[in-house]
Amino acid sequence: MKIEQIYTGCLAQGAYYIQSEGEAVVIDPLREIQPYIDRAKKDNSKIKYVFETHFHADFVSGHIDLAKATGAKIIYGPLANPDFEAVIAKDEEEFKVGKLTFKVLHTPGHTMESTCYLLQDENGNDVALFTGDTLFIGDVGRPDLAQKSHLTIGDLAGHLFDSLRNKIMPLENSITIYPAHGAGSACGKNMSKETLDTLGSQKQTNYALRADMTKQDFINEVTDGLLPPPAYFPLNVMLNKQGYDSIHEVIKRGTQALSPDTFEATANETGALLLDTRDAQIFAKGFIPNSIFIGIDGSFAPWVGALIPDIKQQILLITDEGREEEVVTRLARVGYDYSLGYLKGGFEAWRNAGKEMDSIQSITADELATIKNANAKIKIVDVRKQSEYNTEHISEVVNAPLDFINDSMLKITKDEPVYIHCQGGYRSMVFTSVLRARGYDNLIDVKGGFKAIKDSNKFLLNNI
Repeated sequence: MKIEQIYTGCLAQGAYYIQSEGEAVVIDPLREIQPYIDRAKKDNSKIKYVFETHFHADFVSGHIDLAKATGAKIIYGPLANPDFEAVIAKDEEEFKVGKLTFKVLHTPGHTMESTCYLLQDENGNDVALFTGDTLFIGDVGRPDLAQKSHLTIGDLAGHLFDSLRNKIMPLENSITIYPAHGAGSACGKNMSKETLDTLGSQKQTNYALRADMTKQDFINEVTDGLLPPPAYFPLNVMLNKQGYDSIHEVIKRGTQALSPDTFEATANETGALLLDTRDAQIFAKGFIPNSIFIGIDGSFAPWVGALIPDIKQQILLITDEGREEEVVTRLARVGYDYSLGYLKGGFEAWRNAGKEMDSIQSITADELATIKNANAKIKIVDVRKQSEYNTEHISEVVNAPLDFINDSMLKITKDEPVYIHCQGGYRSMVFTSVLRARGYDNLIDVKGGFKAIKDSNKFLLNNI
């Protein structure tokens, strides 16, 4: 028996490859399927099933392409109703894979079709539970992503309480919990950085599994403090339920190399969004006017999803040379399939062609301190999450989270310099680039963000 967790940090997502006696399953695969095919080939195994725990909201699964490429059957739990061929399993139905058995445990709550898969060894012993978004390490799935007209968030939270108490908590404490997400995912609010644990340990440490918790206590605590989900979530659910273009077609379309002249003409003709994925400070020194920065070396896909509301938005790419396919693939992971091509030769080709450029002023924390000492009334904006701001922040600073940029921009004025910082310098550059494209010309980025500000020991800090 072989169990492999395939964790993708950008999405805080765990897919799984399990193999036994020449047969394998993949659980909640990512959009790019070749790694799973390669694993099975290396093991001289055939992928028999693709198990889906639910219709994912935060990423596009590779279930359809993987099934077509391997002949595997797609398995969903009860109440799923996909628009493509799939096996809709019954509660407690069993599937044999080599010497292993997977038992379906229908666990509605996060969504009504949410299902866990209990792995049993050749002797019938329970070994592991693949919980999807039903149970995380330190948390449970949010109950506000799959509302029906007759179901409230409270109703779904109540279903989740029953699923945990009736289906999961009675299992052996020794089994390993393998969730679909970890810290950083928007599918929960209190997930641990750990990506697996035993059920017994979770009963001791996970607030949602307290033995003395009433259903109402659970509903109150699970629904308290939930921030609105990213706008792209329901659009990803639709793709996972209805189907999508082949990843190969998406990559082929998005990796067309465009000369500076063709790139510019395409942008003018289509109105495509110009997305620059280079390093934040390199972007600041020179970029194509009206392009926005979301760096590939950060939480790229979630920020794309949070800031580009339409997954059908046409996109033109400015990337580091050699990373074009990586960028297109990572966009496709969250359903952004309409990249039209990339700037051949990168930004240097644009510069060398003599075309118009823009830049963003970026200063150090020490320079910011000098400016503030000369004028205590300068406006500093902290674009971190409110929870980060509450923990510690510069005295008299404005909190305008990047997560809610359309509301946050209302706190920014155009007629005076505004100094923007986040925690480390990534989000502040995203924020500044978006607002600059909207006509805000007096924004100044603070290099290194709050970490550099705190390390400078030149600012009065407060907390809430």
